[in-house]
Amino acid sequence: MSVTDTQTSKPAAQPLPASAVIAVVGTGAMGAGIAQVAAAAGHVVKLLDNRPGAAAKAIDGIRAQFGKLADKGRMSAEAAQDAGARLVAVEQLADLADTALVVEAIVENLEAKQKLYRDLEDIVGADCIFGTNTSSISVTSIGAALQRPERLAGLHFFNPAPLMKLVEIVSGLATERGVADTLFATAAAWGKTPVHARSTPGFIVNRVARPYYAEALRVLNEGGGDCATLDAIMRDAGGFRMGPFELMDMIGHDVNFAVTRSVWNAFYNDPRFTPSLIQQELVDAGFLGRKSGRGFYDYREGAERPAAQVAVAQQAPDEIVLHGHSAAAHALADRLFERNIPHSWGEASDGRIAEVGGAVVFLTDGRTATQRAADMGIANVVLIDLALDYATATRIAVGAAINCFAPAVGAAIGLLQVAGFEVCRLGDTPGLALMRTVAMLANEAADAVNQGVCDAAGADSAMKLGVNYPRGPLEWADRVGPSTICTVLSNLARFYGEDRYRVSPLIQQRVFAGKKIHD
Repeated sequence: MSVTDTQTSKPAAQPLPASAVIAVVGTGAMGAGIAQVAAAAGHVVKLLDNRPGAAAKAIDGIRAQFGKLADKGRMSAEAAQDAGARLVAVEQLADLADTALVVEAIVENLEAKQKLYRDLEDIVGADCIFGTNTSSISVTSIGAALQRPERLAGLHFFNPAPLMKLVEIVSGLATERGVADTLFATAAAWGKTPVHARSTPGFIVNRVARPYYAEALRVLNEGGGDCATLDAIMRDAGGFRMGPFELMDMIGHDVNFAVTRSVWNAFYNDPRFTPSLIQQELVDAGFLGRKSGRGFYDYREGAERPAAQVAVAQQAPDEIVLHGHSAAAHALADRLFERNIPHSWGEASDGRIAEVGGAVVFLTDGRTATQRAADMGIANVVLIDLALDYATATRIAVGAAINCFAPAVGAAIGLLQVAGFEVCRLGDTPGLALMRTVAMLANEAADAVNQGVCDAAGADSAMKLGVNYPRGPLEWADRVGPSTICTVLSNLARFYGEDRYRVSPLIQQRVFAGKKIHD
């Protein structure tokens, strides 16, 4: 498969007709959300839960949601009433005999899911499709207990299901392609954006997202920056809606840590997915985040939220010399021009972005500033971090070599401040914060593509729609340049001496060929 083959285009299969009856087993938040989506699309939806009264309660909640949508003008009152009327609470598996699709959203337990579908095999028709909403259990493993595993596929919605566009269509080893294509077409007909995935640990999103947490936790553990500062960098420089620490607090550390451990164990303790001792401590302490009142941040009444550490204001430099043709250099020039700050252009060809007050400023390449200073024989090296868009970013992270003179650091910070950035000085951390995170996200997405889990378009769509990333990891790699991503990862690998930062074969191949990921 070419990395540019798209699995997000409409397949030949047709969606299940609106006349098809859908069953949802398990009526918690996720099951209720899926039922809402199916009912809104015109299906009669049967809801079943082993907790007495839970299905009826879920239906009341869904109907209330339809009422709110009608009040806001997002659907007509008649459509809301009709959709609500298509919801039916049932009490036993036998009531699902006429269904065309059974979606389970029960407890994340392999044996429980196997038993449910094994019992259903003797009840539903031969053409009924089984769609498991599991987020972490192997679809192949669930299907192994069935007489006809070919009818089972993952139908993985994201919470809240009515709002989140992404649905991962996950094929186990025995899944018939026609079944996956029918679910793909059905999800699309329901207004979702489906992507095909192969059943491997974490599928697409839960696998590719691991570095977003892991790299922040490593920087924190090494004293490179505090939680509030790193979160602010990821939001204001990286364009992410939430920083990694506030996001882990929202998800819950018990849940986030369990997913990380699950992926790590499933990949036979691959160091790329190694869990963090910091997060283990939070779980052991019961500091689970928002739901427990404490996590990385304190959510108890009266607790003060820490602010990002911002460099104190520095004097504007007397002379600014910019170099090169990088996006950072040109954006910096534009920002200085807009603010009537005089500057000139030099002709250095060693990758430097600027010279100011004795400091030489480079974009991080995965080495520490101290190592880069030693390698280049330049004492006053200051590194800047990646940004989603240097022209519009409000914040930038920097690191300085240990031997860099304080006035030179101040001059580099002053340059960035006069250009309109809030500057966060991190420790001399290899890859700083955003660059190392983006490189690892791109690397994991590239490995998923290289291993046939999904295609490049699917990986990018999944991360943008499933976890609201500002740019797909492979799109970002193409913007930065696969060679830059390769260099950053290689330098991180050399610095740490760990297989964690090994470069994906796909990225290496694209660099050797002089091509981008999406070429």
